[in-house]
Amino acid sequence: MSLLDLIQAETERLGLLLWGAAAVEPPPHLATYHNWLAQGLHAGMAYLATERAVARRAQPAQILPEARSFLVVAVRYCSPAAIPPGPDGEALGRVAAYSWGDDYHEIIPPLLAELLALIEKALGRPIAARSYTDTGPILERDFAQKAGLGWIGKNTCLISPQHGSYFLLGESLLDVDLPPAQPFQSDHCGTCTRCIEACPTACIRPDRTIDAGRCISYLTIENKGPIPPELRPNLGDWVFGCDVCQMVCPWNLRFATPAGHPALAPRPGIPRPVLRAELSLTPQAFNRKFKRSPILRAKRRGYLRNVAVAMGNQPDPAAIPDLERVLQEEPEPLVRGHAAWALGRMRHPHARRALDHALRADPNPAVAQEARAALDESSTYTL
Repeated sequence: MSLLDLIQAETERLGLLLWGAAAVEPPPHLATYHNWLAQGLHAGMAYLATERAVARRAQPAQILPEARSFLVVAVRYCSPAAIPPGPDGEALGRVAAYSWGDDYHEIIPPLLAELLALIEKALGRPIAARSYTDTGPILERDFAQKAGLGWIGKNTCLISPQHGSYFLLGESLLDVDLPPAQPFQSDHCGTCTRCIEACPTACIRPDRTIDAGRCISYLTIENKGPIPPELRPNLGDWVFGCDVCQMVCPWNLRFATPAGHPALAPRPGIPRPVLRAELSLTPQAFNRKFKRSPILRAKRRGYLRNVAVAMGNQPDPAAIPDLERVLQEEPEPLVRGHAAWALGRMRHPHARRALDHALRADPNPAVAQEARAALDESSTYTL
């Protein structure tokens, strides 16, 4: 059996959706990446623009000088259309489907390690390799396209004509000459603009890049500070990530399957969390609930910030005591400030009382400012 046949058999055994090989050379969309950085569209992700990061993305051989090939794999996750129902009568949040199960950063590297072990055994020698999944200085979708896995769509996701885009990528640089696949040349987006039109915050640009500072995934995960007030209503019920641009894609509507890799299967209470319950999570309870989950990446203060915004976007007077408790007792100013915003959205006298107290008593100027703005928001009521 040839090495390629062995790799194919092993990827099937490991439950990998797709795989391919590509040459180690500058990525085809490098100029687009440089222009994106120059316009500041990477928002607060300054690590993307460091001299070292830019240089390594331009010349991947700097990561592993002896590298001869890229090995790229894809792991499917559940379709958002398969979201489990939440409890009736409760205000619920929504979590991006790739985050329903275990953290893919802990799933994909071991799968790559098993694949590399097979290659070492077949070659009869150790191999030098560097493996990543959304963690290294690599334009991974470029190399996935070069490896024949699909094309980069207008929403910037890699799309497979057989499987849609509900999958995660991993890649290994290795000192093995793997025959490169035929790069995927066709663009099957055509004149479709559904993803651009559906984006709640209008963050998808016409050159197949994202204005990260407007993207719900960035705002709820990478962003560590306040969510801009003008964008908060557009977040709807999303509390971690966003699937909208993929959910409307015809390739997913046609080809996506409900189930993904078993390790990415939904955990109870994660896909559709009960917002009032989430707002009560202590640091210990947060760490227990989201152990081995990518949601830990947002940290408790970021996640509860997102929960408060989702509560403000589903105004329910029954939630006022929960938000008031947060405003009075929560140690994180970031969470208190967004709870104040949510209270302003309630437009209720009881909410105004809590905000008025915060305006006068909260020691953090940013929280007091949020309370003042929220009082203006609910000014149709008087105490």
